[in-house]
Amino acid sequence: MSKYEIKEVKNKKEWEEFVFGAEVESFLQSWNWGESNIRVGKRVFRLGMHEGNKLKGVALVIKESAKRGPHFLIPGGPILDWTDTEVVNLLFKYLKNLAKKEGVWFIRVRPELTDNEKNSKIFRRLGFISSPMHLHAENTWVVGIDKSEDEILSDMRKTTRYLVRKSSKEGYDIEKTIDPAKTKILYDLQKETVERHKFVGFPEEIFRAQLETFGKDGQALLFVTRMGKLIMNAAIIIFYGKYAYYHHSASSEKSRVTNASYFLQWEAIKEAKARGSLYYNMWGIAKTDDPKHRFAGVTLFKKGFGGERIDWLHAHDLPISWKYNLTHAFESARKISRRL
Repeated sequence: MSKYEIKEVKNKKEWEEFVFGAEVESFLQSWNWGESNIRVGKRVFRLGMHEGNKLKGVALVIKESAKRGPHFLIPGGPILDWTDTEVVNLLFKYLKNLAKKEGVWFIRVRPELTDNEKNSKIFRRLGFISSPMHLHAENTWVVGIDKSEDEILSDMRKTTRYLVRKSSKEGYDIEKTIDPAKTKILYDLQKETVERHKFVGFPEEIFRAQLETFGKDGQALLFVTRMGKLIMNAAIIIFYGKYAYYHHSASSEKSRVTNASYFLQWEAIKEAKARGSLYYNMWGIAKTDDPKHRFAGVTLFKKGFGGERIDWLHAHDLPISWKYNLTHAFESARKISRRL
């Protein structure tokens, strides 16, 4: 008989204290990420691995009812001791039974574990296979900001530092808000960005949900940069634990020939510092340094702010139904068509 018991966690304080106390915290396993998904109509399971009255691990599980196949997502988690095979085996046995009960075809997991062979073996042992698609940002760029502004600037690429300083003298205004109605600004800008870079954008409701949940707890801000009456760019920054995350962003066509993007980033970094964040996570970058990669320009821009690359283990899938083969074939084809 196992010394652990798995049951849903109902207490927000208990959940958040555990996530904040973990070696690697992630807003993707936060209480409010669950709330954000609930607000857009998804079902969420907050599973806790208990040893007596003590919480030993958590897994925020999101049920996706996608056309390509219903499935469970566990982004940035589970958060547990991966060397404890008893708790790991118990959790995934529980998840497989829950998946069958909920009628999902597969379970997709992208934990905050570094991308190496040792961690890959954990999932192969559990019966997982490498996913044809990524789950959230797997290749990230992180800037340490636990230092003075002058030191942060000195760590930047020379050109980036020059453009950051230049942008502060060009007359931009920054708005910082938690008003969910203002997310329409970001959504409208995203339409322009989607057209330029040919990707699938996010619905406005997910932007609203993040400000309604993280925002009310002081964990998110929508930044909007203007030049006079012209809106240049916008971004949602999540502040969670030691990190600030440059999560969603978009820019206008007009801003491409300006330094507005440098201005917004510097304002966000200064806000993160003021809140006590130790790191500024610029979110996704290209997997390689190939100059022909579709995200090469964005990657070059982000790296200019100094910092280091962190590669998380690629998403892995645990097939539950034979129908998963349909999803795998569809996503593999889509990956090729989108040059991902």
